Amino acid sequence: MKYLVPLLALASPALANNVDIVGNVAAKCVIQTEKTGAYGNPTPDKLSTAVSDGGILPEIRIDVAIANSYTANITYPTSFTSSPSLSDTVAWTGSVAVSNTSDAGMSGYDSAKTVSGATTSYILTTAGSTWFALSSTATYASSKPFTGGTYIAQMSASCIPS
Repeated sequence: MKYLVPLLALASPALANNVDIVGNVAAKCVIQTEKTGAYGNPTPDKLSTAVSDGGILPEIRIDVAIANSYTANITYPTSFTSSPSLSDTVAWTGSVAVSNTSDAGMSGYDSAKTVSGATTSYILTTAGSTWFALSSTATYASSKPFTGGTYIAQMSASCIPS
């Protein structure tokens, strides 16, 4: 009998166990909305975020923990996400500019930015926070007045690892 227990142990099938290995990575590039924008309506055919047109410039903050690791892509709107029905085309223009920084080393971001269509790209070479203001203008075709109602457009911003 004393030999039976070890023999039974050898005859039993092998058991396997899977063990999870977990890793948590904190975001090293974080985008925050600092101020939502609003369109002013200075003329019947124009909506603009410019303060001089009665608008409010939207502003975002991008916090970067690791220098030279991210590119920020910021895109002004090229369509409405919600609006009254429009029978003609809308022409869009806009721009992005650095409005504040947490480090003097970021002072050259605007002069080094690249623009492709509606997207402005910044190589984030310094760790810290950078605030970006976005201007957006929508002009209705043939100087037609915009239809009464609420117009909503969205800018987009992303951090791309470089």
